[in-house]
Amino acid sequence: MNFLTNDKLTIVGAAGMIGSNMVQTAIMMGLTPNICAYDPYAPALEGVAEEMCHSGFEGLRLTYTSDIAEALSGARYVVSSGGAARKAGMTREDLLKGNAEIAAQFGKDIRAYCPDVRHVVVVFNPADITGLITLVYSGLEPSRVSTLAALDSTRLQRELARHFGIAQDGVTGARTYGGHGEQMAVFASTTEVGGKPLAGLIGTPALTGEAWDEVRQRVIQGGKRIIELRGRSSFQSPAYLSVEMIRAAMGGAPFRWPAGVYVSRDGFDHIMMAMETKIDKDGVHYKVPHGTADEIAALRASYGHLVRLRDEVIAMGVLPPIAEWPRLNPHLK
Repeated sequence: MNFLTNDKLTIVGAAGMIGSNMVQTAIMMGLTPNICAYDPYAPALEGVAEEMCHSGFEGLRLTYTSDIAEALSGARYVVSSGGAARKAGMTREDLLKGNAEIAAQFGKDIRAYCPDVRHVVVVFNPADITGLITLVYSGLEPSRVSTLAALDSTRLQRELARHFGIAQDGVTGARTYGGHGEQMAVFASTTEVGGKPLAGLIGTPALTGEAWDEVRQRVIQGGKRIIELRGRSSFQSPAYLSVEMIRAAMGGAPFRWPAGVYVSRDGFDHIMMAMETKIDKDGVHYKVPHGTADEIAALRASYGHLVRLRDEVIAMGVLPPIAEWPRLNPHLK
């Protein structure tokens, strides 16, 4: 097998459903032969490693460990799903305190064991906040840390394709921005359906205003619906998309969707949120999206929700006040 790089990729939380799917996806994409699977639950972790080896992948040098120092040392790329999973009846925000503390330790471990890491993708919910906490404690440049936000955009693409009865890739420019949660900002102005602007279809017999509202609600409740259908939170889709992000950071195929990125300009300050992004070997780069007045208002409302979550974490003592962030991470001035 031809690999994209020989650099070490560490997958944190590899014994879980998201993490184990990440391991398999990274191998099948041919990212690197040098994959390290980490999880504190050793028996299940060994089971994942055995499954991968039983698959007979060529050229693979898979290692696994429950020692975080061993897992992260020498890692050039890291993707983490190592938080608690969302369960039935829970929102992403219900996971806040426990996963915030996990993110703080994860950031400290990155600082201690792989300060030269090129890119880190944070997946566990609420990803905007856990990614921000990881960034603060890691000491990394903001361009080196991104979070999974693409699921909302792929769900929008899926719902529109289903409504219009076309192939999913016939919907282009499907975009949601802001928070990865029920306060996301769903944009219509960026999207085309079969080459036609979505904005021009809304309010017509092809997509009535009521039908558009239903599409938006299905997108917003997409994660909840997966839990209802499968009895557990999404794992295949976040695994695939997060490994696509790492592939782009390695210099592979461009990432096609918005990512969560650290933002501190244009009225969006000291926060991690989904923007229009590009991920490459130099990290993640963003621009503030353009949209209608209503879309921008929704984006700012989503930002306001994330600010409240950030401030709640500060009040918990998991994060210090913003003025003290540069002491932990000089890149956050």
